[in-house]
Amino acid sequence: MFGEVLFDHFPDGQSILGGAPFNVAWHLQGLGCSPLLLSSVGSDTNGDNVNNTLREWKMDVSGLQRCQNYPTGQVTVQLENGQPSYHIVPDQAYDHISNEEALRVVKKMATSSLPPSMIYHGSLALREPHCRKTLDILLKETNAPVFLDLNLREPWWESSFVESMLKRATWVKLNDEELCEVTGHEMTDGPGLQHHAKELLTLCGFERLIVTRGERGAFVLTADGIIEGSPAPVDQLVDTVGAGDAFCAVTMAGLLQDWPAQVTLDRALAFASAICQQRGATQNNPVLYNMFEETTLK
Repeated sequence: MFGEVLFDHFPDGQSILGGAPFNVAWHLQGLGCSPLLLSSVGSDTNGDNVNNTLREWKMDVSGLQRCQNYPTGQVTVQLENGQPSYHIVPDQAYDHISNEEALRVVKKMATSSLPPSMIYHGSLALREPHCRKTLDILLKETNAPVFLDLNLREPWWESSFVESMLKRATWVKLNDEELCEVTGHEMTDGPGLQHHAKELLTLCGFERLIVTRGERGAFVLTADGIIEGSPAPVDQLVDTVGAGDAFCAVTMAGLLQDWPAQVTLDRALAFASAICQQRGATQNNPVLYNMFEETTLK
């Protein structure tokens, strides 16, 4: 799991740990996996909090670097009808993930009984050339398949780099707006959206393209066709922050366990709906994961 870890600051004064790679790793740990998060936090109180929180959740912290010159990442979240918008602060610790330290950890992992099964990353932590280089080194070292969780955040991406990320990915997850953005089409729905997905799959040759559509569910496209799923009911919406990350974690669990694609999609949608009923993307709440005991990896 390569990328950002940060604190989401909400309008009500709450600060909750987040960042897509962190969120996905957190959920995978709760689901019984053993994710390794490769990121960087500052040598500050927030960095201490990240380290302590990971340890309390029994996560491997060997990939968590401490950066002397930059602060732990922060994002201000604004909510409108439960839908988030973000102000992402530049030049944070996660923009400076050391390739030497990351490579050392990955080499050690590669010689263990649990070498990397896949490498997950998004786009935000790659906004700086330094982290792009670090990821390139790790991909060459491991030769592991890539799960790309696109997560475009304005203004922190550029078309040429997104194209290069897409072309080296085995599995890609994005939302409907991102799909239209990267394919150069106006926002659409239904058959038009699926047509754009087929266009992208043909161009890049993914094994699986997963498109989330918010309250309209999601669909999965492979060379064999399209699988569709509807979201589980949300009894009491708190916010949608991290719903896509929750969806992504269960999707990855399904890939690792070779679940049928329809089963994976339905479980991912159900878990995402559960996350929408709590504040923020992560909670230290074993009960939440026990609800999805069926999806726990053994």
